[in-house]
Amino acid sequence: MESKKFKKSFSRRKVLISGGAAIAAPAILSITRAYAANPKLKVGFVSPKTGPLGGFAEADDYVVGAIQKVFSSGLSNNGKTYEVEIISKDSQSNPNRAAEVASDLILRDEVDIILAQATPDTTNPVADQAEINEVPCITTNCPWQPYFFGRNGNPAKGFDYTYHFFWGLEDIIAVFTDLWGASGVAKTVGGLFPNDADGNAWGDPELGLPKPLSEMGYNLIHPDHYQPLSDDFSAQINAYKEAGCEIVTGVMIPPDFGTFWAQSAQQGFNPKVVTIGKALLFPSFVDSLGDRGNGLTSEIWWTPDHPFSSSLTGTKAKELGADYVSSTGRKWNQGLGFQHALFEVTADVIKRCSDLDDTIAIMASISSTNISTIVGKVNWSNGPVKNVSKTPLVSGQWQKGSNGLELRITNNSHAPEIPTNGTLKLL
Repeated sequence: MESKKFKKSFSRRKVLISGGAAIAAPAILSITRAYAANPKLKVGFVSPKTGPLGGFAEADDYVVGAIQKVFSSGLSNNGKTYEVEIISKDSQSNPNRAAEVASDLILRDEVDIILAQATPDTTNPVADQAEINEVPCITTNCPWQPYFFGRNGNPAKGFDYTYHFFWGLEDIIAVFTDLWGASGVAKTVGGLFPNDADGNAWGDPELGLPKPLSEMGYNLIHPDHYQPLSDDFSAQINAYKEAGCEIVTGVMIPPDFGTFWAQSAQQGFNPKVVTIGKALLFPSFVDSLGDRGNGLTSEIWWTPDHPFSSSLTGTKAKELGADYVSSTGRKWNQGLGFQHALFEVTADVIKRCSDLDDTIAIMASISSTNISTIVGKVNWSNGPVKNVSKTPLVSGQWQKGSNGLELRITNNSHAPEIPTNGTLKLL
């Protein structure tokens, strides 16, 4: 039987090689150099550094720079010290581009493991390329349903090469309704769902928000899905005003929420609670809204006040946040913790793997992960479906503080180990 080690090497190279004799000598020289030095592992990393999802990658340069310093002395495995090279690529907030750069990392750079983060527009095409090419892949920063079902995942089977850690839509529903219940406002909710992977998952009648919100007594006013980067939300605003919506929710990219929120002010729509996924995560965008950002609410994945530490460096969440602020001059953002955790998990997989030349062994190391990270536990043996490990979620509000608008945790009933540091206020 063909060995997995050879299959791994051959499958990545076969599309690049058109004449064996022409490359024979360079290949031999390359192998000679490899034996003369420490063995090397290549880790690919795909993230939306530019485009409308760029806020998700604000912490990338800081995290990758810090991790490269940690990896500079190598990682130990089975008595050997492995050099680890991180190769970063920009998805440009475009699914097609994400698939393209993932393919380049796999077929040209020949990475041993590929990582990706930030919404299904990046995680899904990268994971699909990894699955097709049989390359180990770990992703984060995307609710698990858009990741899993958005890739036509079968809960009875799962995937072979692609693993993901984050929370799910059931957690969003729990923390959003917890926040709304504490507000005391009427249960009429305006829904904003774009026609993209996230919006189609969040707005799905059965698997998304509509059904459970209805079962909990909420009246969801949900006009048709809008097109991303829309310049007119008048139809939605008029429908919400007519229904008397006191709550607005959904999942939006920052430019779309900016347009909607400006037009709401212009058209006299003044809900009491606005809880939007994705758009309201990052201080750089919320600050751009000025006073109109004060009081907006969101899910909260990670803050420096979370009671977790890095398994890789021992750094506490508060220390990581403080160092990011002092190093970059920017406010901390939620992606910081998860980008760091992505490399924590990768380092743990590398250290535990029984044979880093064998894809099957790497996958066994990934699937057996059980590690406490700076964002909480990652353990794929107890996920809601194969390939998914859930992390804790709370909710909160942007409030004026000593450093401008600051994100405060106001509701934590579904993750009481994460302390609150604020009280919810109506808009």
